[in-house]
Amino acid sequence: MSIAKVEAWVYRAPVAEPVTNAFGAMSNRPALFVRVSAGDGAWGWGEVFCNFPQVGAEHRARLISSLFVPLLEGFASAEPAAVRSMLEARTRRMAIQCGEPGPFAQIIGAVDQALWDLAARRAGQPLWKFLDQDGRSSPRVRVYASGIGPAGTADIAAAKRREGYRAFKLKVGFDERQDLECLAAMRAVLMPDDVVMVDANQAWTPAEAPARIEALAAHRLHWIEEPIAADESIDTWRALAAQSAVPLAAGENLRGDAAFDAALAGGYLRYVQPDVGKWGGISGCRAVARRVAARGATACPHWLAGGVGLAASMHLRAALGPEGFCEVDANPNPLREEVFVCTPEDGWITLSNAPGIGVEPDLKRLARFAVKTV
Repeated sequence: MSIAKVEAWVYRAPVAEPVTNAFGAMSNRPALFVRVSAGDGAWGWGEVFCNFPQVGAEHRARLISSLFVPLLEGFASAEPAAVRSMLEARTRRMAIQCGEPGPFAQIIGAVDQALWDLAARRAGQPLWKFLDQDGRSSPRVRVYASGIGPAGTADIAAAKRREGYRAFKLKVGFDERQDLECLAAMRAVLMPDDVVMVDANQAWTPAEAPARIEALAAHRLHWIEEPIAADESIDTWRALAAQSAVPLAAGENLRGDAAFDAALAGGYLRYVQPDVGKWGGISGCRAVARRVAARGATACPHWLAGGVGLAASMHLRAALGPEGFCEVDANPNPLREEVFVCTPEDGWITLSNAPGIGVEPDLKRLARFAVKTV
């Protein structure tokens, strides 16, 4: 078995309102989809993280065509672990040389997603079942509506509740008064048992974070996500966890087994959020999630981009059992909505039994969003 072809498509969808968080804004919604085909005709899809900066999708696509296609096409294996190991070994020094370990890891993560999708399609099984190692998988995944605020907070939360969501995550990390007003407005339109989380996107210094968290804690938060920079020391994170009345969540900006293991050993995270498009793909994030469970924490895959990566993230969480949440962006994004339709019922989404991730992007339909990279 060998890899016969690797293809990539860059898309960029306009949006009426920018998607804003504490470190910047997205004035459009990008996506970079990757299709890997094997010599026997099987294929699979993956998605590369490219939300920010806004020029990231084109750059990563050029890396794929110039560096990764020559490594992959003709490689005598379509087995995810073997391919991932080869790519990490062959590109390690390149990533160091150009100072871009993040984009390289993101591309490898997408290739790994595609190869797992390919393998499950070949086996005629949905990926959630194909990945099951201990009989705990279930097609049902608990979800939350993410990326809410700071504008239109109450209206968006109410609309998402009508759609079937029962958990909601608010963007904070702006002006303190604004954060509190948005959180109060969101709580006011939800039911008492609805779950509410907040995400500060690394906005606060270690010195200011405890007070900012304490001010928000009265609203019964399920977690506070990335209140401080992801690369603050383990001791700093542990000290914050000891002071925080709200459980801490993070992981989307951790890269590599060593980083995740250090965070788990530090014991400061109650919710760990690996991202299949930022590092590790399905292989790495599944291994991390199993270690997370062994530590008594909960893995909640991070995803805030297009429909391919969202489907992969949900299949990963479903394969591990019914615990935790998956993230579904509440903001408009045709590159999600036209690729993977997921409608929750009372807070849960039920995945199909279609082979692989159950997603086949309609390239003709998406052509209106296509971007040339050369």
